[in-house]
Amino acid sequence: MTAPVPDDDDDDGEAQGLRKIIHVDMDAFFASVEQRDDPSLRGKPVAVGGSSGRGVVAAASYEARAFGVKSAMPSSRAARLCPDLVFRKSRFDVYREVSQQIRAIFREFTPLVEPLSLDEAYLDVTEDVKGIGSATRIAQLIRAQIARETRLTASAGVSYNKFLAKLASDQNKPDGLCVIRPGEGATFVAALPVRRFHGVGPRGAEKMAALGIETGADLAAKDLPFLRAHFGSFADYLYRAARGIDLRQVRPDRQRKSVGGERTFSQDISTGADLREALDNIVDIVWERIERAEARGRTVTLKLKLNDFTIRTRARSLPRAISGKAEFARTGHALLDEVLPLPRPIRLLGLTLSALERGESEPPREAKDGQLRLL
Repeated sequence: MTAPVPDDDDDDGEAQGLRKIIHVDMDAFFASVEQRDDPSLRGKPVAVGGSSGRGVVAAASYEARAFGVKSAMPSSRAARLCPDLVFRKSRFDVYREVSQQIRAIFREFTPLVEPLSLDEAYLDVTEDVKGIGSATRIAQLIRAQIARETRLTASAGVSYNKFLAKLASDQNKPDGLCVIRPGEGATFVAALPVRRFHGVGPRGAEKMAALGIETGADLAAKDLPFLRAHFGSFADYLYRAARGIDLRQVRPDRQRKSVGGERTFSQDISTGADLREALDNIVDIVWERIERAEARGRTVTLKLKLNDFTIRTRARSLPRAISGKAEFARTGHALLDEVLPLPRPIRLLGLTLSALERGESEPPREAKDGQLRLL
């Protein structure tokens, strides 16, 4: 795990005093919209995404999650886990429309709204523009209004910084509310498994476990030199997070640099056919993230890590934004064709869209450039 803190800004400066931050996260958003619009799906396991052999799950209902189905999972595996799984194709125009409804609700309570994607956002309600008197009450009112106007449920976390608010919103899902008050952050974090820390993926958690770090308390027991020796630039984030510290401000004008994803394979691959199939899977997942983040960009970058850990990249920039998933896939495959045949098998493959032209939000990420691990 070498990625720096997700969604971190070294140049943001320190937030002045304690803030009142709400993180709102829609519950199984895409799948819930499908269940809302088609009553026959209610109570059934639903996956949004492609059902073909190489398709991937973009979102799963809570009924499907009970079987182990989750986003970025190959559809074939999801169908094996849940034989009664119902697949629905993504309808991003509908999801965007609902997302705009939800953002309009947020802005009734504060102008300081930082969307992370179509289905989640940070709100700074320190300045109580409606005179409600309580951040917790504001979160309750927002959730009630979302339910009333969209017939969907949202979970919310309330705390004094972004890191804690995001942890809290995931604590009582679905349709839940969790509040972490001033002075409670370090205690709350101490009891959590480190896998709950945003930015710590499965492999990062494995590395930490090998070092005797499994909970926030274990992490807090390690000093900064130890963390820097083992985790490099990620160490400072881990040190602060273990103590419930986060100085980032809610930024309504936040601009992302890129959206992408990469996959490390359990077995090295080398043949052109295997690489092309793997790239198709990555395209499916990354394009869903691009749609979710409402991103438009001109540059596609292919990343390959060979089994000797050397890294090769190829990039291509268009004179205008990528027009759609098909062009994104064609560009990625053209870049792959440029490097074939490879001198050695590869252990990692990634694809990124950058030179972004617009977008008011950032997707949650595990790396500074917007990369997310696919596994």
